[in-house]
Amino acid sequence: MTIILGLESSCDETAAALVTADGRILAHRLATQEEAHRPYGGVVPEIAARAHVEALTPLVEAALADAGMTLDQVDVIAATAGPGLIGGVMVGLVTGKALAHAAGKPLVAVNHLEGHALSPRLADPSLRFPYMLLLVSGGHCQILHVRGPGDYARLATTIDDAAGEAFDKTAKLLDLGYPGGPLVEKAAAQGNAKAVPLPRPLVGTNEPHFSFAGLKSAVMRAVQSGQYATEDIAASFQQAVIDCLVDRTRRALAQGDSVTALVVAGGVAANQPIRAALESLAAAHNLPFVAPPLWLCTDNAAMIAWAGAERHAAGLVDDLTVPARPRWPLDPAAEKARGAGVKA
Repeated sequence: MTIILGLESSCDETAAALVTADGRILAHRLATQEEAHRPYGGVVPEIAARAHVEALTPLVEAALADAGMTLDQVDVIAATAGPGLIGGVMVGLVTGKALAHAAGKPLVAVNHLEGHALSPRLADPSLRFPYMLLLVSGGHCQILHVRGPGDYARLATTIDDAAGEAFDKTAKLLDLGYPGGPLVEKAAAQGNAKAVPLPRPLVGTNEPHFSFAGLKSAVMRAVQSGQYATEDIAASFQQAVIDCLVDRTRRALAQGDSVTALVVAGGVAANQPIRAALESLAAAHNLPFVAPPLWLCTDNAAMIAWAGAERHAAGLVDDLTVPARPRWPLDPAAEKARGAGVKA
């Protein structure tokens, strides 16, 4: 059985994992940087890159020890090659290249987004292509038609900010702390989702894309007004995001592409009210709903190893000249959405 070593270092999580080609996770090690970045209320790229340098090799050694293996017993090295903070991406990719060269193993350079896109198949082996994916994270908000490894059609993206970015900004405005997403969800559970009038950008329009910049601004004005409780702002904001995600996904499903399931992945997919709303949407369209377990939604190396397994099985391997990329769209042929700073 083919065994893949996966490395992840695209943002503020350093991770190494060993996964088999039939989906067994033999080992997974992760080092978080939350304490290092908490004083700044967000990820500082230089601090992140240095932390990856310090953590990655010990994590690889620990994962191999957990699995009772040596590097020689690994068949494939898979490393995130982008998109992400370029310093961190370079740390993981260079480490992957070095290990592949030293051990004489094939290298698979993995798109971090493809790691998220294929992770539901690691969690649910019965999931078959093609499926519709809502990929929602701190840096990305997209709807994709997933047809196979390396084969994606982008149906929608954000024209400005991603949903996860909006969660983090809202947490900062509400002085909830870092990381923002889970803290906003916790505060929202104690609030009234109808208390604060907030916009639902692009909801009900024919444009397929997402927009969250205006929602962030509206939250800022609500905070500055001093009229609303923190929990009510959090609940109203979370509901506005849910309404946007559901409306845009409903529109994509209405386009008529034949799919086997509605799937959600990415860090924001760990939000339970968002999951529940999307599960109801899938049921309304007579589709199975698939979401990875919470730990597979956030950045991890098991999804990178699994994407490496899927790509390797499809004959998609890379040489040692493959570059690190700060941006790397899953569907390079997709028409660019309007707006500046598009997270394509």
